[in-house]
Amino acid sequence: MTTTTPAIDKRRAWLQAARPRVFTASYVPMGLAAVIALQDGVFNLLTFALAVIGVMLLQTTANLVNEYADYRRGADELKVAGQGMALKDKVLTPQEVLTGAVIVTALGCLIGLYMLAISGPYLWLIGLGGVLVAITYTAGPFPLAYNGLGEVAAGVFMGPMIVLGAYYVMDPTISAEQGVYLGLVSLPIAFMVANILHANNIRDMDADRAVNKRTLAVRFGRDVARLEYKGLTALTYLSQLGLILVGWMPPTTLLTLLTLPEALALIRIIDAETDPQALHGAQGRTARLHGRIGLALVVGWGLWLLLRAFSVV
Repeated sequence: MTTTTPAIDKRRAWLQAARPRVFTASYVPMGLAAVIALQDGVFNLLTFALAVIGVMLLQTTANLVNEYADYRRGADELKVAGQGMALKDKVLTPQEVLTGAVIVTALGCLIGLYMLAISGPYLWLIGLGGVLVAITYTAGPFPLAYNGLGEVAAGVFMGPMIVLGAYYVMDPTISAEQGVYLGLVSLPIAFMVANILHANNIRDMDADRAVNKRTLAVRFGRDVARLEYKGLTALTYLSQLGLILVGWMPPTTLLTLLTLPEALALIRIIDAETDPQALHGAQGRTARLHGRIGLALVVGWGLWLLLRAFSVV
């Protein structure tokens, strides 16, 4: 029989609270910004690497604040799977998680200040908006996740705003037209990152309803929630197809179609399951699907740049 030491328990609890399995929400939009910057000849490796760290710190802030706020509001009491278990199982204390959130936020702000110094003033708006969303997602007088705005917040700030911000720190001379373009080409990943949050909310429907956490799944019920999951999945692929048809995204990015079997399998699970344990697995697989779609998108775009460099296209 093996036992786990308290130190190992603590490390695992911190990992659980940080939620690394959903870090695809950070590195997928960063990857998209990088390949577009390469296309435009403005890519800067050091700036990009620091931006990746800053965005992942911001997402960790959101996850830790979510852990803390949900526990304080009692939203974790009825959960049997998923996030929020580090505090519920009393491996970490609320004060430890709150302190961790403050430290991570401070580190992210230091990187943000450096980015501000080397880029331009519009980064204030993007950075401040990101920090506010990270904190108010489950905290404050109007927590976004408790008022049906979780998917919208995730889709906007873990999609267009990250892509725009990452590109901006590499090229502060970006035009308004280029900004609109970056927002539009990030729509496929925005829809799928919103689906990660939505899968989470479908899993936690009963627990959330008990504490009046009014997610869209709780507000409209399981049948509508399942339709929303299907809709967000469909919009991921359809928006990309539209972008290709208008010439804003290269056709080689259709590598994303390789992920369709997994998307359909997840739809079947969401349609059939009500057990939180099974839905917890589907939520994790949705995050992985988001990562695979992002990888296929970036690899496909990079392949197009190579073909263009050798005058093949």
